Formats: sequence, C-alpha cells, structure tokens
Amino acid sequence: MKAGIILFPGINRERDMAIALENSGGVKPRMIWHKETDLGDLDLVVIPGGFSFGDYLRCGAMAAQSPIMAAVRAHAARGAYVLGVCNGFQILTEAGLLPGALLRNASLRFLSMDCHLRVERANTVFTTRYQQGQTFRAVMAHGDGNYFADDATLDRLEGEGRVAFRYATATGEISPEVNLNGSARSIAGIYSDNLRVLGMMPHPEDLVDPLMGGIDGKPLFDAIAAA
Repeated sequence: MKAGIILFPGINRERDMAIALENSGGVKPRMIWHKETDLGDLDLVVIPGGFSFGDYLRCGAMAAQSPIMAAVRAHAARGAYVLGVCNGFQILTEAGLLPGALLRNASLRFLSMDCHLRVERANTVFTTRYQQGQTFRAVMAHGDGNYFADDATLDRLEGEGRVAFRYATATGEISPEVNLNGSARSIAGIYSDNLRVLGMMPHPEDLVDPLMGGIDGKPLFDAIAAA
C-alpha cells in the first residue's frame, strides 16, 4: 500500500499517524506539504489532527482551500481512500468531501481524555478487523468536535449505513453522559457515500502499541494495510 500524510501549518499529529501506518504492514508514508498539487498513485491519503492554520476562521476552513485539496478531491473521486482524524475530519467537512460540520463542544471546553467508540458496521475497508457492535478505546483531544448536520442529512447517513462510530459506554450503550462533545446522535465518525472516505474525531493512532497504553486503534490501521 502506498500512503501519504498531508501536512498543513499547525498540524501536529503526522508522526503519530506515520507510526500507526508503519506498525501495520510496514507502510512508510510519504509526507506531503499542503502546497503540493500531485498525489501520484497513492492508495491512501491521511489528513491528521492538529490546528491547521491556527484554527482561524473555523477549524479546517483555511486548510480546505489549500492547493493540495484539489488533488485530494480528485483522489477521492477516482475511488481511492481518505482518512481524516480530528482536524482532518474538520477539513474534510469544510472541503465538502463529507457532509455536516464540527462545532464547538457542548461544554465549550477542550476535551482531552479517553472515550469509547462503538463500531456501527464492520464491512468497510477501515473496520474489517473489528466486529459490528464492538467497542474500542480512543483518545479525544479537541475543542470543536460536536458533529452537526440537519435532520435530513442525519437520516440519510443512518439510512445509507454511513455512520462509522458512535460515542458509547465501554459495553456499547449510547447515552448523553458519554457523548461529551454533544454530537448529533452520538456520531463520532462518518463515511462518504462510497465508504472510501472516513472522517472521525477521536484518535485511533494514539493507541497502536502497548507502550502507548493499549492497541485499541491498531485494528483500524491493520485493516487498511490488509486491504
């Protein structure tokens, strides 16, 4: 698999993402500066977390206008894979590659803690190493992770099976108490209509090695590498 990680000013999770990819199938990703315009023949493009352009205007709004994003759109249009995590998810919504928006957390506070995600489907390239309904631990680190979309969009995402993950208890129950950022319908991640673009707020790349405190996120990267 050929993978690339997009770098914007203020992005700070690219090394974590590279470690996750290298630990799963030995994939050494290409680091791509946001002013480049050619992705070559990459299979996977990753937009990692951080604070692109200082989160001015709206999180991800300036990064969505960078030259590289035209290439990312073309990459997605030809059916290749895109993963956006945290700020990457924000950038994907701002660029129109995923529906909805990420708003300020309901508490108006930055959240930095573990959470649990429930896998809503296990038959996508990103989730084949999980089971449907399984929960896994991930790391929240965001101030604008409150997923919002209008009811028609939410209904469409639900009806088309495009909800990837929901915030849940460790045993898989959905409740307001564990939906700490206030996301609509407890949504933590969504897919594009062809299931090849995934955006999610929590960080699976933070748990891919026992030295990190766990390997809950590693199956996601193992699945991508295997595909």
